[in-house]
Amino acid sequence: MQKIFKTAGADIPAAIVVFLVALPLCLGIAVASDAAPVTGIIAGVVGGIVVGIFSGSQLSVSGPAAGLTAIVAGAIGKMPSYEVFLLSVVLGGAMQLALGLLKAGVIGDYIPNAVIKGMLAAIGLILILKQIPHFLGYDAVPEGDEAFVQKDQHNTFTEIWQAILHPTTGAIIIGVMAAAILLLFELKAIKKLRLFQIIPGPLIVVLAGTLINIWFKAGMPDWELKGNHLVVLDLFNTPVDFFKALPSPSFSAISNSQVWITAFTLAIVASIESLLCLEATDKLDPEKRISPANRELKAQGVGNIVSGLLGGLPVTSVIVRTSANIGAGARTKMSTIIHGVLLLLSVLFIPNLLNLIPKAALAAILIFTGYKLAKISLFKAQYKAGWDQFIPFVVTVAAILMSDLLIGICIGIVTGLYFVLKNNFKSAIFYIKDSHRYLIRFRKEVSFLNKGLMKEILAKIPDNTAVLIDATKSVFIDKDIVDMVNDFIINAETRNIRVYIKYKSGQSSEFFTEVNRRIIQ
Repeated sequence: MQKIFKTAGADIPAAIVVFLVALPLCLGIAVASDAAPVTGIIAGVVGGIVVGIFSGSQLSVSGPAAGLTAIVAGAIGKMPSYEVFLLSVVLGGAMQLALGLLKAGVIGDYIPNAVIKGMLAAIGLILILKQIPHFLGYDAVPEGDEAFVQKDQHNTFTEIWQAILHPTTGAIIIGVMAAAILLLFELKAIKKLRLFQIIPGPLIVVLAGTLINIWFKAGMPDWELKGNHLVVLDLFNTPVDFFKALPSPSFSAISNSQVWITAFTLAIVASIESLLCLEATDKLDPEKRISPANRELKAQGVGNIVSGLLGGLPVTSVIVRTSANIGAGARTKMSTIIHGVLLLLSVLFIPNLLNLIPKAALAAILIFTGYKLAKISLFKAQYKAGWDQFIPFVVTVAAILMSDLLIGICIGIVTGLYFVLKNNFKSAIFYIKDSHRYLIRFRKEVSFLNKGLMKEILAKIPDNTAVLIDATKSVFIDKDIVDMVNDFIINAETRNIRVYIKYKSGQSSEFFTEVNRRIIQ
């Protein structure tokens, strides 16, 4: 309890920022998923409160994910009803819980750092590119649509061009004002002021944007933002009406094969996205804490079970809200939990006030968040790290921008794996020539992937020479390599090549062929 009060000064303002960012995203993702807006809010509430309580991560924020919109929309279209889809969400959560109990969280440990950093940079660029239209007042596509090819048949770049052709004056004024406030809050002189350490910049942006739009309505009606230029939240007369409007899963459809296929798909994709986000969160964490991956899978599983039972969309750990949380200065998971509480209270008691918030103000906040994720310094640092780091990084960024998060990550992993294999290929066997003597040294693990290199080395050794094959540094030598060396030893006698084998104590002296060679122990 003492720790909670100690970090409350950082966690509460951060929770407000995440709440402001999460609200339109929850609504937008629900619309993009062909579901009712309230289902996105429920998922956001569950992601904040339920997953926040059970997760071992101090900074990760969960909720409805843009990466699942295509899967969710397709599944809802195939199901007899939304209630049947909810059963898939519940079953998918149970599968995630089982994955956590089976310790499947280790999957996240095998994602290269270059790919994780590429994912963060790509998310940052997507935020910037996708929010530019909203910043300019072109709100034809909901905020949750992060796909390259959108439902209105435009892609990320043509959508920006449409926004440039059809700007909204009031939105631009509010957006520019919002950007100026956020830049002002980055100044050292402002950061030193106690008042602005308590009140977060994004909160000022939202309040200022709302007040300016109210002023537009009173004095400049042509510039007033209304309709889809504002947050659009369902209105309920009482909290009871809200809970009555929530759908429930249809357990009678348990024998429907499509239900199980969708559940399995959601479990796998949501688990992978959550583990990737967890890895990224730990890298962004100023305190560099390590979050337990298996516990995260269990928390996500419980979250999806609860969300499905309450009528909400599936949840995952989401890097956009997480990065906003970290950027706002959150210290512990209380920020995540409080943001979930704020989402619930807002939809129950102040939906009218929330519907006054201009999307242009929220777009400025998200663009600023995206910039922090995709700074030029990150690209420079990856370039200086070498091509084996820079190329997987850039490929991951490009692949995510041109497809979606999961496909882009897979392409990045394959690219990173290529460089791992390439480096292993070069470093597994050391070769040097000294006059008429040759040294071949095996390092650590020598696999069948090194057959080509070994063949090339052995082909260079001329007649009437001596060769030392040093296996003392190796912990594994593939049978294919052993056979190749043995064939060389057998052939060496006809070419007057003396072969020496050096091995460490404990290695079998029967490992290589006993022909024209000496064993050095």
